[in-house]
Amino acid sequence: MVKTPAEKWKETIIKYRKQCQKILEISDSIRYAGVVNTYGRTLTGMIKPNLKPLLQSEDFKNELFVMATLTSLRKNSLDSIGKLEHVVLQHQKIIIVILQKNNITYYVSINRKEKSLEKIISLIKKTI
Repeated sequence: MVKTPAEKWKETIIKYRKQCQKILEISDSIRYAGVVNTYGRTLTGMIKPNLKPLLQSEDFKNELFVMATLTSLRKNSLDSIGKLEHVVLQHQKIIIVILQKNNITYYVSINRKEKSLEKIISLIKKTI
C-alpha cells in the first residue's frame, strides 16, 4: 500500500519526536530538545518534565527563527569551510547546542552547570 504524503509526514514527525525523547534521556542536564525546519518552525520539541521554560512562547519563536536564519545563511560557505558540526551558545543560565542533519536543525538546551558537554554533544550526534 502506498503511503499518502500526510502519512509520510506523520511518520517523520514521530521519528523526530522519538529522537527528542532519546536526547532528553542522555543526561539529566538536558532541559529541552527540539527539531526545527529551515524557516525556524518547530516540528516537534519537548521540555524535561517538571521544568519551567525560561522563555515565553513568542521569545522562543524568535530564538528559533534567529537560529534557522544563522544556519541557512551559512550554507553558502559549506564548500569553503566544510559542513557544520555543531554550535554552542553559552548563556549565564543555560547552554544551547545547535546541530544539523539533512536540512533539519536540532535545538538542545542544557543546564549551565554541566561538566561533560563534549560527551553529551557526542551522544546527541549518535542519536540523530
